[in-house]
Amino acid sequence: SGIPHRNVVRGRMWCEPWTVLQVRNLSVEVGARMVVNDATFAVMPRDKVGLVGRNGAGKTSLFKVLGGAAEPKAGTITRGGAFGYLPQDPRIAGAFDGRTAVSHILSSRGIDDDITRLEKLRIAMEERADEQNIARFTKAQDDFERKGGYAANSEARAIAAGLGLKADRLDLQLGVLSGGERRRVELCRILYGGSETLLLDEPTNHLDVDAKMWMLEFLRGYKGALLVISHDLELLDEAITRVLHLDRPSEADAGTIVEYRGTYSQYLRAREADEARAVKMATQQSKEIDRLQRVVDRFGAKASKASMAKSIEKRIDRLDADRVHAPRAKRTLAVKFPDAPSCGETVLTANGLRKTYGGPDVFHDVSFDLGRGERILVLGLNGAGKTSLLRILAGESKADDGDFSFGYQVQMGYYAQEHDNLQGEKSLIHHMREMAPVGLGLTETQLRGMLGSFGLSGDKVFQESSTLSGGEKTKLALAMLMVGRNNLLLLDEPTNNLDPSSRDAVAAALSEWNGAIVLVSHDTDFVEQLAPTKVLVMPDGQVDYYSESWLDIVSLA
Repeated sequence: SGIPHRNVVRGRMWCEPWTVLQVRNLSVEVGARMVVNDATFAVMPRDKVGLVGRNGAGKTSLFKVLGGAAEPKAGTITRGGAFGYLPQDPRIAGAFDGRTAVSHILSSRGIDDDITRLEKLRIAMEERADEQNIARFTKAQDDFERKGGYAANSEARAIAAGLGLKADRLDLQLGVLSGGERRRVELCRILYGGSETLLLDEPTNHLDVDAKMWMLEFLRGYKGALLVISHDLELLDEAITRVLHLDRPSEADAGTIVEYRGTYSQYLRAREADEARAVKMATQQSKEIDRLQRVVDRFGAKASKASMAKSIEKRIDRLDADRVHAPRAKRTLAVKFPDAPSCGETVLTANGLRKTYGGPDVFHDVSFDLGRGERILVLGLNGAGKTSLLRILAGESKADDGDFSFGYQVQMGYYAQEHDNLQGEKSLIHHMREMAPVGLGLTETQLRGMLGSFGLSGDKVFQESSTLSGGEKTKLALAMLMVGRNNLLLLDEPTNNLDPSSRDAVAAALSEWNGAIVLVSHDTDFVEQLAPTKVLVMPDGQVDYYSESWLDIVSLA
């Protein structure tokens, strides 16, 4: 057994007719491991629920099952009304089929199909203005108006503006947008859909400060039910009134759902009190078991006391079966990047770089250089081309003009914001083997040690990377950089999905590292710890010395 006192939500529950989500005896398995076992809970209309637990506990896997993107191992899920589900890493089907961002947003209410049908009927009426074609067009137009179709475009654009998407970006094809922009388009589509229930996995990822504030305001006024996973403590405190804690202390454990009422801050206090009670109770139980065992050891061998000893042994067995285990101490990451191999004085030179996706230039005439051990922070509002620039430098994309070159003996490592370099069907240890330079002769034990320093240990190293949570994918991608023996790192939002303690550990490790870094981040604390030497402002390519005054811009990026 685990923490006492709180209600461990399992077993049978009456299905009230007013629930929007009813979960009964649900078990979720990932990579042959039971991450959730026999969970039962209900969500009512207007409930605001936060799902919390350690990185890798299985929160995202549970959300996939609740959202209908994966099947449960056992149990039933009953959904009432329309559901809007934002995965942590949304892959929009048909993102490259020519659809515009705004038509994708409108598709959540079927408005995009209505517009297409109305246009076809209008053309048919113009070609042959007979009574039948006019009647069809008039009826379709009346239906469209009644559905709110004419107000739809402006309503969708208002939500998009709140989430920091510029009006001109909405008219572009989805495939042209950055990964972060596509994620915001998908979030916009879900919010615009007007569902009775929202399941949002890390909804504030890729949002700047203004968009985050808008999102908080939206959730405050949202009349439906909300289930959210987030490492954004402000969102958790502002938006939720109930917590489901996925209690899974280690990879070997099956997770259980423990429910807490109140805000996130109230949950933290209650959880701390519960853990203190568990420690106290576990200590008392251990002392009592040890005392009884001493009695058995003392009198068990004597024939006259044998029946008493047997009776005490049964009592010990009962105590052991109902034993409360003290919560394990929370692990902190012990990350250390190996020293950067020596290289030339200049590690990177870029001249006149330009990028376009068929429309106006995303950026042009971007030139800068980076010296050995220097750190340059790439700043700019959403859509300014920060990710596009790093993809060019990483060789993942081509510039439309200009060129760049690496210095003498420069070894570059790239952290992709969308984890594009992870192969979903390959194991964690396979990724590490592929990244390890042949000449170093690193053993499997050493590679597993590097994964372990990021909290990825045990059988998890043999799991496919597609089964990992967002936070675990981030840790794997960072571990792959560690094994690469690089002296230049290109980092595109490396703290997305990390819990606060993991973020601090990674920041501390990188701040002590002696290589050069090109960094894109909207995490002000992380940037401050890394202490960049220079700033590159996109899209105009202005280069300046770094000072703390730039931190005000970081959170807007």
